[in-house]
Amino acid sequence: MFRKYYLSGVFSLLAIAGFAQSEAAKNDIRYSDMNSWVRREIKESGIIGGKNKVLYEIGKSDTIIGEKAREIGDSPWETSSVYAKVAGIVKVSSTVFPEERNGGYCARLETRLEEVVVLGLINLKVLATGTIFTGSIAEPVKDSKDPMQKLMQGMEYNKRPQAIKFDYKAKTGGSRMKATGFSKSKLPGKNAAEVSVILQKRWEDEDGNILAKRIGTGWVRFDESKEDWVNDYTLSIQYGDISSEAGYEDYMGLVGSEDRIICGKNSAGENKKITEIGWGTEDEAPTHIIVRFSAGYGGAYVGSVGDILWVDNIGIVD
Repeated sequence: MFRKYYLSGVFSLLAIAGFAQSEAAKNDIRYSDMNSWVRREIKESGIIGGKNKVLYEIGKSDTIIGEKAREIGDSPWETSSVYAKVAGIVKVSSTVFPEERNGGYCARLETRLEEVVVLGLINLKVLATGTIFTGSIAEPVKDSKDPMQKLMQGMEYNKRPQAIKFDYKAKTGGSRMKATGFSKSKLPGKNAAEVSVILQKRWEDEDGNILAKRIGTGWVRFDESKEDWVNDYTLSIQYGDISSEAGYEDYMGLVGSEDRIICGKNSAGENKKITEIGWGTEDEAPTHIIVRFSAGYGGAYVGSVGDILWVDNIGIVD
């Protein structure tokens, strides 16, 4: 029973998830130049090897040593690199890293097959995809219940930007797979890195549940590798109902169904599933923005091992 409980918690953890910019792009979202990082050094429990692991967070430069949960400070960014403590067992998953670039840093988002070895006898491998997003994860992760609902996505934001700009390069297009530790299977198609922007107008019902209208949408998948940096890539944001627009895909649609879950914090600080009840009008103002960069797509445990997305200098175009 202990082993089953511990391992399921580890899998929940693993699922979780410059160049000078043009004058038109602004850093409305703090630390978006990727030049400032927090280094966290954590020792894993002896039962799984007792290795010293390092986590990196985007935020005010600091070094933190020991089993300390991330403190949500002035950084709006969260990463898929997290720390879990399940039944007293400490485990770390690292998929996001700073990398030197032009005298500063960029973010490197990696897809890895995380290995969990228990007492040198049980060897399980779980796919973890590098991701950064505006929001937070409550640490330490303590159980395996509803892993995607542990991601609290979005930050308060009331503007209507035209686009976001960023620099990127990518190693992508590998064969897709799903590896949960208990099973491993190939998936059809090739992997693609994914960038999305969702602007929502949120409110709460009497029970504290979060309802929303989709105000604006920007979405792109990069299915071709780029060895050289693409600077000032512009991802336009469309407003209102985009479901009949050219380029619309089902994965860009409204969230709230069981296979399309996005969660956020309500006014009481509780993590709640967000239900988008419809598309906003083209002139409505949002209350929140979700910006997300990932080395893959398709949900927990899905991706292509070795695929990487590098990103830098994220800016808002008004």
